[in-house]
Amino acid sequence: MSTLYRARRVHTLDGTASSTDAVLVEEGRILAVGEADDLSADRVVDLGEAVITPGLVDGHSHPVSGIDLTSGVDLSEALTLEAVRDLLAQQRDRLAPGEWLRGWGLNPRVFATLGPSAAALGPAFAGVPGYVQVYDAHAAVASVEALALAGVDGPVRFASRSRVDVDADGVPTGYLVESDACELVERVIPPLSLAERADRLRSLLAGMAATGYTGLHAMDFHDPARELVTLLEQDHQLPLRLGFNPMLMPEDVGPEHVLALQGAGGRRWRVEGVKLMVDGTIDHGTGWLEYADTRGEGLDPLWRDFDRFTAAVTTLHRAGVNCAVHAIGDRGVRQVLELFVALRAEYGALAQHRIEHIETIPDDLAALFGTRAAAASMQPLHCTCFNQADRSDSWSQRLGDVRVDHGFRWHDIRSAGGVVALGSDWPIAPYDPRWIMADAQLRRRFDRPGTEPLQPHQALSAREALEGFTVQAALASGEAGHRGRIAPGYDADLTVFAEDPLDLAPEELGRIEVIGTIVAGEQVVGEG
Repeated sequence: MSTLYRARRVHTLDGTASSTDAVLVEEGRILAVGEADDLSADRVVDLGEAVITPGLVDGHSHPVSGIDLTSGVDLSEALTLEAVRDLLAQQRDRLAPGEWLRGWGLNPRVFATLGPSAAALGPAFAGVPGYVQVYDAHAAVASVEALALAGVDGPVRFASRSRVDVDADGVPTGYLVESDACELVERVIPPLSLAERADRLRSLLAGMAATGYTGLHAMDFHDPARELVTLLEQDHQLPLRLGFNPMLMPEDVGPEHVLALQGAGGRRWRVEGVKLMVDGTIDHGTGWLEYADTRGEGLDPLWRDFDRFTAAVTTLHRAGVNCAVHAIGDRGVRQVLELFVALRAEYGALAQHRIEHIETIPDDLAALFGTRAAAASMQPLHCTCFNQADRSDSWSQRLGDVRVDHGFRWHDIRSAGGVVALGSDWPIAPYDPRWIMADAQLRRRFDRPGTEPLQPHQALSAREALEGFTVQAALASGEAGHRGRIAPGYDADLTVFAEDPLDLAPEELGRIEVIGTIVAGEQVVGEG
């Protein structure tokens, strides 16, 4: 049965300047776009004064692993050590006997010159197994009791640059840096049941759909991801399209296991690439930099044997598998982007690669994205929620120089002809695309009008911000031939706004009402 969606305006983003007011869909695809009076259908949905855009896609999210990362008390708004200690004490008072004290969203700036440690989190964190995630999920603080349960009593060498921080006597402080170190403790934390995980994922995806998302690029495929999405899809409770990128880490023997997963999927989910990490983060001294940060760190890749990384990416490229590589520091971005340029020159454009985050780069690298050997996948709230124009934040303090001025160069990459897909990186930052599009235009939080913007010349226009979740997201995932625009033959994924997102001031855009979300022609949010 065909359905005609009629609205005040339809932004097709198909590269033309023409305006229209209707979209005709059937069997999950767009049949025609034009004036409603010129189109006929079995069913008409009149959306009144609403505005239709291509369906929004979160270009970087962690919907499955994020379920565990958000366990416990939310510390994201606690910006002093005293506030963190108070919240942990309140959470401890609510614990059942034997339950772990958990927290997430911890901002490293609260430690000032102390450095992260179990002792710094105060008395509430003593005498109980405790585990608190730092906001970027690249580090955590574990209590003495948690370390004992995990059998961690000294330094550990990993295939990656992960580390267990120790004091002058070789005793662990509780500060765990990067995933290998964190997993030592995570594997002894009592896991959630499958039913609990399913409930949380169901709630998360429903919330994302309500903000206008029709899909997301999931940067992991940790167990039990397949079981969870299969369960939700069987119960008709998977409202979004999910594109998974399973992780390939330094400790893995080779890429065979992620190659075997490619193409797996269901009606609304599939494995569409591989996620790798070339470095960590600036805040923990693990972002790979051209020269050291203010603490003398940041000079090494996450992979101790970088030749193995190069060999793995080459194998994946030759197999036609899309690679999404986490690279935050300027040296990390350079190594990865130049590798993708070389692979395309030697073997051809066999896959659509992308680089995630790209937090600081010099002029020549911004220009090199114009080759489109890799898309830039960037998350505006990393800039606006965690950094300050006065450079008092941990990221700026670590970089300390012109590399701060070279941060989050969304505009420069777009101007060079590069692809800039936008995303949330949930749960590292909030997932609401309206907030993200607003901040991308303002270079500050839309809900804090008195805040000084960060490098405002790097702001995106309203159209560029919308394209980041639509046209550019589809380019980044290699789906530009059937998603990201409203055109005949494309998937009928649509977002319906109460007002025009291209006409509103950013402060209003952050609160615009979403009145409908349509996936494959099915209205999963709103009435129709």
